[in-house]
Amino acid sequence: MLKKKGKYITAVVGATGAVGNEMIKTLEERAFPIERLRLFASERSEGRRMEFRDMMIPVETLNEKSFEGIDIALFSAGAERSKTWAPVAAHSGCIVVDNSSQWRMDPEVPLVVPEVNSYDLKWHKGIIANPNCSTIQMVVVLKPIHDAAKIKRVVVTTFQSVSGTGQKAIAELMQQTADLLNFKAVTCTVYPYQIAFNVLPHIDKFLENGYTKEEMKMVNETRKIIGDPAIRVTATTVRVPVFRCHSESLNIETGKKLTPDEVRAILSAAPGVIVYDAPDKNIYPIPIDVAGKDETYVGRIREDETIENGINMWIVADNLRKGAALNAVQIAEKLIEMA
Repeated sequence: MLKKKGKYITAVVGATGAVGNEMIKTLEERAFPIERLRLFASERSEGRRMEFRDMMIPVETLNEKSFEGIDIALFSAGAERSKTWAPVAAHSGCIVVDNSSQWRMDPEVPLVVPEVNSYDLKWHKGIIANPNCSTIQMVVVLKPIHDAAKIKRVVVTTFQSVSGTGQKAIAELMQQTADLLNFKAVTCTVYPYQIAFNVLPHIDKFLENGYTKEEMKMVNETRKIIGDPAIRVTATTVRVPVFRCHSESLNIETGKKLTPDEVRAILSAAPGVIVYDAPDKNIYPIPIDVAGKDETYVGRIREDETIENGINMWIVADNLRKGAALNAVQIAEKLIEMA
């Protein structure tokens, strides 16, 4: 476990990417108790300087001794680099909070959303996995409902922003939009088809069962985080031409009947959730309102009239914050609290 200290030597690995940038910003905004911040990225970023608390910090490349003396490292460098370097960091005595998919389903690695299962941090062995962005915002909403009425089945359709793919996808959407508005041909390099003014029912690779890896992540991660393998989850994940924030349509079947008002009351009391639900006044969550916010917003709560115990809802969260950087920082904060 983490040793009790006043301040901690902290690292961000993958510091120059979209999530890495957000991690640095989140550490500063939340006044994380940092003695010294070290930033790591690929060789092409070595020597670059990034601002943190009015200081310009140089970006370093990783080596076998990089993590000596570091207490906590937030990884946002992709699965392959995490596979290589997270064990090196853990062996050096550093606790890794990893944002990639590499360790999520490893039975020896806790998969944590602090509002849901912070108790799983007690058994970490040096590496803690940050869940998939679309899973995080969903389980924050599902867990209090599961506690109240035991969820039997979830059908989820996601509408995921391009920032979930990274900086190159953001640039591609901007360029395609500008080209189309200027009657120019578009170029597709990040996605197989044009994303501007379009939607793609395709996130990550297709598997033999017809689902994508992103869809199966939501299935498997939800069960692991909530700790109930009996929950049935089916997902369709869709990329949409939005820069920031993921939206999700949820259909939930529970063992015990809950009215929409009861669901609103349960979620209003849940940590990290804001109920924003007055459709008669056109009040419901939308990405441009939720961007930059820490909470998961919930609206369009209504009964599913086709089954006995069914609830529909619409949820939106900032995928770079709660879906990635913020959740990782919250895990680190919880580790300090538990030290």
